Formats: sequence, C-alpha cells, structure tokens
Amino acid sequence: MSQKLSIKPQLRSALNRMPTTPGVYRMYDVNDKVIYVGKALHLKNRVQSYFNQSDKSSKTQALVRQIEKIEVTITRS
Repeated sequence: MSQKLSIKPQLRSALNRMPTTPGVYRMYDVNDKVIYVGKALHLKNRVQSYFNQSDKSSKTQALVRQIEKIEVTITRS
C-alpha cells in the first residue's frame, strides 16, 4: 500500500491543477533555484509519483523535501 509524504499546501495546489498532457516539469527550491527538470507523457501522474512514499530512494526523498514550487511547460509529445 502506497503512503503519501507530507505535501506543502502550495505543492498540493499545484498537483491538483497539474495537466495530464505531455510536458516538461521544473522543480524549484526555497531560493527559486531549479533543482530538477524532467519530462513526461502524462505530467500529473509523473509529478505526483514523487510524493508517493513507497520505494523512493533517500536521494529522491531529499529532493522532495526541498521542493517549494513546480512549473510545467506543455509539449506535443
């Protein structure tokens, strides 16, 4: 059974509005520095997967704790 990590309110709002289309996502830290860039065919599923606790490496968990903002760019594929 997959548990969810504690999600900051601004991130929960961003996840709720996340499109299901293909695109690129950028994760920012508290200093507005890009800490991760990724791409996905289904943005909502991919970005939400970071916040599922099960089977996440300590590196991924550390990344998630630093995320303050997520921005996306919709693409065709």
